[in-house]
This record gives sequence, C-alpha cells and structure tokens, in this order.
Amino acid sequence: MCKYKRIVLKISGEALSGSTGHGVNSEIVNRISNVIKHINEMGVEVAIVVGGGNFWRGAEAKDMDRTTSDYMGMLGTIINGLALQDALEKTDVETRLQTAIEMRQIAEPYIRRKAVRHLEKGRVVIFSGGSGNPYFSTDTTAALRAAEINADIILLAKNGVDGVYSDDPKKNPNSVKYEKLNYIDVLNKGLKIMDSTATSLCMDNKIPILVFGIGSPENIEKIIMGENIGTIIKEA
Repeated sequence: MCKYKRIVLKISGEALSGSTGHGVNSEIVNRISNVIKHINEMGVEVAIVVGGGNFWRGAEAKDMDRTTSDYMGMLGTIINGLALQDALEKTDVETRLQTAIEMRQIAEPYIRRKAVRHLEKGRVVIFSGGSGNPYFSTDTTAALRAAEINADIILLAKNGVDGVYSDDPKKNPNSVKYEKLNYIDVLNKGLKIMDSTATSLCMDNKIPILVFGIGSPENIEKIIMGENIGTIIKEA
C-alpha cells in the first residue's frame, strides 16, 4: 500500500550529474527513471521539479546581472527536463515536459489544469524553467507547484547527504542528523536545506517535505512504501 498518492519529486541538477558535478550522467538519469517507472506503475502520480545547477547557478554569477543569470539557470533546468523525459519515455512511461517560459517547439507551456489532467491519466509531468521568474529558486518552484497541484508531499532529493543535519556533516563530524523537524525549526536554525521562501510556502500550505539522499534512487520507492528514510519536515 502506497503511503502517498501524488508527489512532487524535487531533483537538483547536481544529482543528475553524478560525481562530476557538471552535465548529465546518463547512467544516473536511467536509474532514477527506472525507479519513477516502478512507482508510477504502483499508481503514484509523479510530478518532477528539476534544478539546473549542473549547468549554471544563477545566484553565484557575481559579475552578471542577476535577472539575466537566473534566466540562464532556467534554461539549464529545461535541458535536464528534456534528458529526464527522454529517459522515462525509453522505459515506456508517458511523460509530459512543461516549461514556465514558453518554448512550444520542445515542451508544453505550464498550465495547471493540464498538468493535473496528465497526472490523473497516469502520466509523469516534469516542471522545468523554474517558476519563470528571476530571484526564485527551483526549491520555491517545487513548493509552488506542490501547492498548485495539491501534492501530498515534496520529496527533496539531495546529492551527497541523506537528510538534514545540525551542521555540514562533511566539515563537522559531530553534526547531528534530524529525523523530524517542523518548519519553524528550519527557519530559526537557518538550516540550508531549502531557501526560506520555499520553506515558508510549504508551511503556509501545510505541505510536508521529506529530505533524502538520491545517491541510492531506490530510496524513492522505499519512501513511497512508508519506510523511515531521511528527514521529514512538517507541522509541529
């Protein structure tokens, strides 16, 4: 019995690049796609928000106009969305790529009612292009889309970490992993797992966030089946 009926899976761009940190690693994309195929066949409605940090991180381009830089990052998310769509369709999963910025030759424009209809028909929907606005991260896009489509939960897939810690576990071996947190804890402790805009949006709309490691993509299926993996962030 699946614990969740409709999910938003947030995958960072870095998670698609593997150990190189840049570009798209087809082996990893295929592994993730196979797991998504399994949960889709189990009847779970899957929407995916994909980042673009494996190509461009808009906020880190200090010498460039921020708006221009953010639009470049949005294009990176669309490249990743196309790669995921291709991998999913090769496993016979019907997939629709929707972009927040219109690119009609390669994807549908984002239309909420159309996205929900695709999900109801068992199609996987990939949301790319961020929110279509500069100054907003793809984490915020995940929170926004989850609220719009009434998702049960956001599965926040992280590369190189398996949950939320009190400090960077790579730098501080004494950092503690949290099993449960509430939204206010995340904001007050300044935990850098999601930006504050995304966390606040989830808090306002009572959308749980589950942070887990994508190093083993099979974790997605385990979470759907109710296993305690990663860190859950929800109301106190």
